[in-house]
Amino acid sequence: MVFADPGEALTRARALLDAGPSPLHASVAHQVIGIWQRDFGDLRLALNHLRRAREYAARADSADREADVLATLGVALVHAGRTREGLAAFERGVARGGGHTRARVLYRRAYVWWVLGHHREALEDVRRAIPVLRQAEDVIWTARALTLRATVHLALGAVERAEADFTAAEALWDTTGQEHDKADAVESRGLAAFRSGDVPAALRLLDEAEERYARLGTPTFMLNIRRCEVLMAAGLAPEALAEADAAIGRLDGIGGQSTRKAELLLAAARAARLAGDPHTAIARAALAVRLFAGQRRTWWETHARLVLIEARHAAGRGSGRLVADAAAVAEKLAAFGAPAAPEASLLAGRIALGLGWTADAERHLAVAARSRRAGPPLARMTGWAAQALRARAAGSTRGVLEACRRGLDVLDDHRMTLGASELRARATEQGAELAALAQRASLVSGGPRRLLVWSERWRATVLSTPPTRPPADPELLSGMTAFREIASRADAARMEGRPVPALEREQRRLERQIRSRTLHMRGEAPEGGDRFDVGRLLERLGDEVRLVELAVLDGRVQVLLCGQGRVRRFEAGLLADAETEAEHVQAGLRRLAHPGAEARLAVVEAAGRRLEELLLGPAAAHLGGGPVVIVPPGRLHRVPWALLPSLRERVLSVSPSAGSWLRARETAPPPDGRHVLVRGPGLATGGAEVPELADRYACATVLECDEARVPRVLEELDGAALAHIAAHGTFRADSPLFSALRMADGPIVVHDFERLDRSPYRIILSCCDTALLASVGADELLGLVTALLPLGTAGVVACSAPVNDAAVVPLMLALHKGLGVGLSLAEALRDARAALPGDALHQATGWAFSAFGAA
Repeated sequence: MVFADPGEALTRARALLDAGPSPLHASVAHQVIGIWQRDFGDLRLALNHLRRAREYAARADSADREADVLATLGVALVHAGRTREGLAAFERGVARGGGHTRARVLYRRAYVWWVLGHHREALEDVRRAIPVLRQAEDVIWTARALTLRATVHLALGAVERAEADFTAAEALWDTTGQEHDKADAVESRGLAAFRSGDVPAALRLLDEAEERYARLGTPTFMLNIRRCEVLMAAGLAPEALAEADAAIGRLDGIGGQSTRKAELLLAAARAARLAGDPHTAIARAALAVRLFAGQRRTWWETHARLVLIEARHAAGRGSGRLVADAAAVAEKLAAFGAPAAPEASLLAGRIALGLGWTADAERHLAVAARSRRAGPPLARMTGWAAQALRARAAGSTRGVLEACRRGLDVLDDHRMTLGASELRARATEQGAELAALAQRASLVSGGPRRLLVWSERWRATVLSTPPTRPPADPELLSGMTAFREIASRADAARMEGRPVPALEREQRRLERQIRSRTLHMRGEAPEGGDRFDVGRLLERLGDEVRLVELAVLDGRVQVLLCGQGRVRRFEAGLLADAETEAEHVQAGLRRLAHPGAEARLAVVEAAGRRLEELLLGPAAAHLGGGPVVIVPPGRLHRVPWALLPSLRERVLSVSPSAGSWLRARETAPPPDGRHVLVRGPGLATGGAEVPELADRYACATVLECDEARVPRVLEELDGAALAHIAAHGTFRADSPLFSALRMADGPIVVHDFERLDRSPYRIILSCCDTALLASVGADELLGLVTALLPLGTAGVVACSAPVNDAAVVPLMLALHKGLGVGLSLAEALRDARAALPGDALHQATGWAFSAFGAA
């Protein structure tokens, strides 16, 4: 019962002891309490109860009872870090038990071998146990043994064998009432899905297992470790670090298993390294190494040493000693049959290359490169990264580009299994090194065209295919409705000055629930493929339009100027300097949004001139006189491009990539030409432009007051030719897909827009911060604008800074006047800026808005 209903088992065991039982029954009761404390509570109490259980078993003169308790005690001692004592207890248990009991003891020793990382020994013990358990028709213990064998197979990379055992175990579990064991089986299937490369299924199964554990009221430390692994593979390393650290705190609070603490520390170290925090990674990994060594867990200790070396290298500590350490770790991992062995060889080769030790580097990289042909996607990418580094060391540009192409193709296939746009965006981080290697090779010997192709190969790739539509999931839809209701109540309470902590807690809970369910979505591979074509781009640009793509290599901005049938390259300033200047500009625009800040205008204009030097450099003199399309890297998405002197009077649009601009240019408007005007609550002007626009567009659908509710707004926006939304905008840097526009019944968020069959062909967002985006992955952007572009929107006007509501009204009216005479969004916005009064407030308002896309 302790793995069917743990709480009830604990209650009955205590009641039995209170009744003065026989030694045999007292042994069972103390063993049950010991198991509960070992797995869900205080390990010191567990050891006390298990020793008493053994004493009572000896008094009952039952060899099988004593053998069974010794096995449970052995597991507890190993989890307490007392490995030698634990293995000695198993030796006595195997010797004391017979037949069926000995098989159960062997199963538990196999589990301990797995915990210790002795996989061959684990497989041998479980091989001996399973036939006996089957012969005894012991369904529960046979299912446990099959689940364990599958888990060991996974640790050795044998995914197909693992899945066969999990399937057999699941069929047995279905015939039992072992609810905790069933939850563990679901968790294990999540691990198998992850090992086979199916991240959405892994997240879904781990979430299901957590719900099952929660119903039983049992802690889930192994689940935390496994979820951390999946989160890291999904590009969510900061979340993995937070989960691992929180679990360590809970484990310490209950005096839990030392073995689990070491594994959680290893997960935290990996997550910190991937999150760009090498110093935290070094601290966590060093402690994990010490704990694993004390527990005699060499397999685990070696993995922790790998992370420690990676973190030290990331902190800039390259040395010959580090090469030797990485090589030794690689050799040990290979001897264990661990899938991480190629990663260690790649690390040794990378450090050796940095020291100029080409012969050593080639030896290690050649070993790592073998993994490129088979295995899960991330292992193959490790192999292709090693192959690219080998080619670079050999001076083969062609070899570098071929290896990078093959590696990024593997990652593309992996990303397309992910349905959530957030996961697709974050997963690109895993290809950043390959993309950078290819760009450097192109810069050295390929000319501007090749550099453009590789810049596009890894820029805004998430926008190249429509996102997977969220499923018609009743739980997801009801969660969205509840989220809007709670968010609306929280906003109303804030406006009235009432405290909102309880509402905010519930809002965060609902956000986690919604996000969790969207991350479960599987991707749909697109038909064919739309590779970027420089010739097609130049043909569309013609002789008048210039497209300026900014690539960043080794911290410096490379300007790729496209137009008049050719691509030219210019070198500009340092990206870090440009980012700093952009922050100064944003601060200046925030000040200028308020009357009385006219003195800041000259400061902001001077910052605009410096930005032009840093971002365009000598290319500014070659822009011609026609329209300009700017394609910035993700880290420069907040630049108000219209502020730059050479762009100020131009028809100017911004695009996340050249490919995205091409798709927007070739997107046809809907045939019915519907116009939708939406006015949300709480604006200082009341959305004063909307009534005037309603008079101008006589047949427009106008949604305001109580009609501007999210379901109705989404219904009208779907497939519209032009939408204008005047509403308060909120950008969420912590969770960009919850960036929102405030409607009458609460926020409309990015997740809502992703449900549209086709977003409006043109959309104008006359609200603050609607053009703000989160830069994630290699060079991806998440936010409202980037959610609309893949869904059929060809042009967006949005704002990248807080603006003065009153000053927005004349800008919007002038913008629509231009659209009324057939201008594009970029042309109309240029003319609208020119028509504004010349004071600082209105000029700053005009600079804050940008046109995105090509409509």
